[in-house]
Amino acid sequence: MFSQVVGQTDIKERLLQEAQAGRVPHALLLSGSSGCGKLALAVSYAQYLLCHRPGAHDACGECPSCRTFTHFVHPDLHFVFPIIKYKTAESSVCDVYLDAWRKRLQAGLYFDLNDWLGDMKAENQQALIYAAEAAQIQRKLALKSTLGGRKAMIVWMPEKMNAECANKLLKLIEEPPEQTNFLLVSDEPEKILPTILSRTQQIEVKGIDHESLVEALRKTHPTEDVEALARNARGSYTAALKSLDASRDNLLFFDLFVMLMRLSYQRKIKDMRKWSEQIAGMGRERQKNFLTYCQRLVRENFIYNFRRPELNYLTAQEGDFAKNFARFVNERNVIKIMDELSDAQQDIEQNVNPRIVFFDFALKMIVLLIQ
Repeated sequence: MFSQVVGQTDIKERLLQEAQAGRVPHALLLSGSSGCGKLALAVSYAQYLLCHRPGAHDACGECPSCRTFTHFVHPDLHFVFPIIKYKTAESSVCDVYLDAWRKRLQAGLYFDLNDWLGDMKAENQQALIYAAEAAQIQRKLALKSTLGGRKAMIVWMPEKMNAECANKLLKLIEEPPEQTNFLLVSDEPEKILPTILSRTQQIEVKGIDHESLVEALRKTHPTEDVEALARNARGSYTAALKSLDASRDNLLFFDLFVMLMRLSYQRKIKDMRKWSEQIAGMGRERQKNFLTYCQRLVRENFIYNFRRPELNYLTAQEGDFAKNFARFVNERNVIKIMDELSDAQQDIEQNVNPRIVFFDFALKMIVLLIQ
């Protein structure tokens, strides 16, 4: 329901006004960065359109249609989303993963592709919307509405769509079945087939405003430093939730970052090797998260040098460290350090030996810190 969407008041009001005026687009594209609430808006809009007794500000939440949204089993609500493909042809359609998808939605509408890949145990496989899905879409939309109202199809990440499937979707959008609404939710709309883009009403969803993020976080995590969480999330509720989940890891990551900077400055090669071996034992996902954390801390320390506190997003502990460390990150080395971190992250994703990756990075920091 719209009441569960964090922030985005203007877009909610726009969608409600269009629905109440009978000006519902047959194909709507909601695009924006991860965590801004695009999917939550799409699901809430679909629930409102399918609701039997919609109110002025939201779906009723009580009619037979709304009750099915609790578990996302409405017979006239269909989902298309990227999946990983196994050897059999039957595994290349979304319905194979529908139970897992519904479970993911029930856990919350703020998640990203990495979360979904984890649910599918994708490992290194790429998730796509395959050609076989086109026939499924046509079959589902050819059926009459089960509850006698509209039908809605939510396509999550249409940029992942196979070309053949995209072309068939285009034909359906050009000549949509009666009382059918397509809701497309995209992180990268520039990768969608241009002819599909031209036939959709497009709404760009901006990052969530700071006050709304703080309010939402305070409701569920009243004991946390939600102001700092909201600042670091930069408009992404998904990022804020991940930060909460990773709070213990972040304490470890901070200690590891500080340790590396000190060892590199002191040129303690033997201890740097031990440092790299410690990280090598953490597992690949945590290694990638650590490198992402390092990138943020390097960036924030560089910004710290401008003496503009309103531009910094540091915890109290990180801020204390930056007082002495920030001067070592400057215009002569910041890009090189960020490039090395990015290269290390790419190496980890490609299964390069982490001991080699992190020891190599540590050695390079000896030179970079004195530039």
